[in-house]
Amino acid sequence: MTLPLEGVRVLDLTNVMAGPYCTMVLGDMGADVIKIEAFPGGDSSRRFTPQVNGESYCFAVLNRNKKSLALDMKSAQGKEIFNKLAAKADIITENFRPGVVRKLGIDYDSVAKFNPAVVYASMSGFGQTGPYGQKGGFDIIAQGMSGIMMMTGYPGGRPAKVGIAMNDIASGVTALYGILGAYIGRLRNGKGQYLETSLLEAGLAWTQWEFGAYFGAGELPSATGTRHRRSAPYQAYRTQDGYVTVGANNAKLWQNFCNIVCDKPEWLHDPRFATDVARLENVDALEAEIEALFSSAPTEHWVGLLDKAEVPGGPVYRYEQILHDPHIKARQMVVDIDHPKIGPMKTLGLPIKSTGELTAIRQPAPLLGQHSAQVLEDLGYSASDVAALFDAKVVFDAERA
Repeated sequence: MTLPLEGVRVLDLTNVMAGPYCTMVLGDMGADVIKIEAFPGGDSSRRFTPQVNGESYCFAVLNRNKKSLALDMKSAQGKEIFNKLAAKADIITENFRPGVVRKLGIDYDSVAKFNPAVVYASMSGFGQTGPYGQKGGFDIIAQGMSGIMMMTGYPGGRPAKVGIAMNDIASGVTALYGILGAYIGRLRNGKGQYLETSLLEAGLAWTQWEFGAYFGAGELPSATGTRHRRSAPYQAYRTQDGYVTVGANNAKLWQNFCNIVCDKPEWLHDPRFATDVARLENVDALEAEIEALFSSAPTEHWVGLLDKAEVPGGPVYRYEQILHDPHIKARQMVVDIDHPKIGPMKTLGLPIKSTGELTAIRQPAPLLGQHSAQVLEDLGYSASDVAALFDAKVVFDAERA
């Protein structure tokens, strides 16, 4: 198997979520990712629960296809090891607070002096410049400041966080496409470059409809529960035993929904519901009518009718339900893998399916410092030199310790 990034060398200085997600995908695409960790703790997410045999399951899911080098970069010898690795690196990623890598002497300008072709990516809370550039930032801070929390949840309720670490993942994905774009550019012109993004900007960049509505009409997006701001019916409706989502938001789908799903052809001629604009203006009444009907039968019944009518719809699952859904199993989104400490475990599958070799889960997440000796040997250090570096606490391996 030859994956597209095979032979591409990545130094990963990132921690917790945004950066590790980015480098995980680079690893899935075949890159040789060396995760450089401080010791004795390593990546902060190594301490997350649940712990199985002393290893964080959450860390293990997010850090597959990587090697771990536990390194003291504040020491002169540690800095020397980093520089040797950086000289051979194609890509370097970091998500320290702005200014930290410069203090350590491992910033882009320092590395580019001896490796001008490097693609160097930084992720931070608010970016490297601007009034908030020196502020620390977490996902929830970015969700709050980006306006996303004020448009999430139900009308009249408190601001609500998106259920996942949305801005973290957005930052990781944004850095990922920036890195891939910069690397393609390097293949064409031989030049590396520096790029950076932030939790705040990456999340804000996903608010396309809301941005257009604000600058186009001065509209402020508010919390709408599960409703769409532009069309109806497009939301989750209560059934006898749960909720079902419906997307009948054009004339053909609305007709099928009324005639086949609901057996309510009179809705097509009801002036409250006859047009998309009318349905939006009377969305409360529309919801009441639909839920009065839907509450008479279970979710499965309505999903079957929606599918029969070719109207997009589906059940509102709890998380464990989607993980055990036969479609997700058929799409291989829950994958078995063996971890050296956890043992047999599940990891999230690859969301991209392709006709060629594009991504692969090749190895489990590393133990802290698991590959320290190997990385040093690959750099040309002798066995005695490696032993001396361990003794001097310049490098670390949890198992060796």
